Amino acid sequence: MAMEWSIQEIARKAGTTSRTLRHYGELGLLVPSRIGSNGYRYYDQEALVRLQRVLLLRELGLSLPAIKDVLEGQWDTAAALRTHLRLLEQERERIGRQIASVRTTLRKTEEGEELMAEEVFDGFDHTQYEQEVTERWGREAYERSDRWWRSLGEGERKAFIREQLDIGRDYGRAATAGLAADSDEVQAITRRHHGWLSRTTTPTREYFIGLGQMYVDDPRFTANYDKHGEGTALLVRDAMKVYAERHLA
Repeated sequence: MAMEWSIQEIARKAGTTSRTLRHYGELGLLVPSRIGSNGYRYYDQEALVRLQRVLLLRELGLSLPAIKDVLEGQWDTAAALRTHLRLLEQERERIGRQIASVRTTLRKTEEGEELMAEEVFDGFDHTQYEQEVTERWGREAYERSDRWWRSLGEGERKAFIREQLDIGRDYGRAATAGLAADSDEVQAITRRHHGWLSRTTTPTREYFIGLGQMYVDDPRFTANYDKHGEGTALLVRDAMKVYAERHLA
């Protein structure tokens, strides 16, 4: 009898999950060699070789539909590699701009110079949070935001980023001054914050409160706000909750 492995064993050996392997099966990328009477999926050596190809192509950055085309002979490996090489070169260019951006930010920070939004964010890709946004708020929310962002001109994007920075700085000044989350001054900032978000989505009460909580729970966002003054992220969270309960359905 040919050697075979259960889906759990294959997932463990390949460093992936059973859920991922089942997803590959649904897409026709990796069909089990047999399904037992207990409903468990089993894979033989031929399936293992196919999985290895899937993982290698995935590591190269190919999408799952592209991998399927390669495996089915509809797209040769050389063409796939040329496409991936082009994407890598684009990524290298973006990373180069990002490195230059960080160097500029570091130099200006050390010398006490004023930072410009276009310098701070040059080379940063807004799509890097695609999976996170999709998991939190759904695919439609990400795609709507992405379409809006791509429709903007360069000047409009810079203005949008500047507005975000201005809001963050104003929150920081309010936190430093010890203003309360429900004060008129802080709620005025939060109204601008809500308006800023409304350009890309429709911030419901649940969304707005949840986003504020994320600013505290996620160290990346906490650091981004607290750079304007310690405790800023907490003030933002509380202010967003107050605003949502007062104004959002």
